[in-house]
Amino acid sequence: MSRRSGILEFAVLGLLREAPMHGYELRKRLNTSLGIFRAFSYGTLYPCLKTLVANGRLIEEPGSAPEDALAASLAGRRAKIVYRLTAEGREHFEELLSHTGPDSWEDEHFAARFAFFGQTEREVRMRVLEGRRSRLEERLEKMRASLARTRERLDDYTLELQRHGMESVEREVRWLNELIESERAGRDQRQSATDGSAQHDNTTGSSGGLPRHRDVGPTGDTSPGPFTPPDPPDDTVN
Repeated sequence: MSRRSGILEFAVLGLLREAPMHGYELRKRLNTSLGIFRAFSYGTLYPCLKTLVANGRLIEEPGSAPEDALAASLAGRRAKIVYRLTAEGREHFEELLSHTGPDSWEDEHFAARFAFFGQTEREVRMRVLEGRRSRLEERLEKMRASLARTRERLDDYTLELQRHGMESVEREVRWLNELIESERAGRDQRQSATDGSAQHDNTTGSSGGLPRHRDVGPTGDTSPGPFTPPDPPDDTVN
């Protein structure tokens, strides 16, 4: 299984954990709630669904509304198939949620993992966030070193592009620092409550330690809504 198809499988299982859906609903959610999947097509999604069904992680059910089946029959079309998560599929998704290895820090995989942080244990969230920050700090150090070696050979526009890429990484590192500090504050408050302190955690709930403000990342978007991480800058510096 390729890394990209693995990310899609993870996202499909996570969405179906919330509720059964048919293929069109799934694709819509992947496109709108998880913006990293905007380029995915039905030709990519349905083989993934079929594989999950064959592996016993999903089951296919006909549309539940009789009038839908009748309308589809009159129109000469098949009724929509609804995909439902099985117990094995739920167990597999929870196993994937617990993974904190290097793959979970990479650009696309991290975005998918972050979208399901509300279903992820706090300690796992912390390890993924810290791993992502470490990865970006390494990337930033390499970009700075490369720029220092090559800046004299770059024209003004190429130099500006490299600076823009570095600033994007720096903004994401600052955003990750805020998230990590918020997670730690929530953990410390909960520990204090366990020890008998009468503190109330206003920064985290069941979905965890998001900061109180709505600045959700390097994009600077302060509007409420589903999180869509920005596209990472290309490491174009050699």
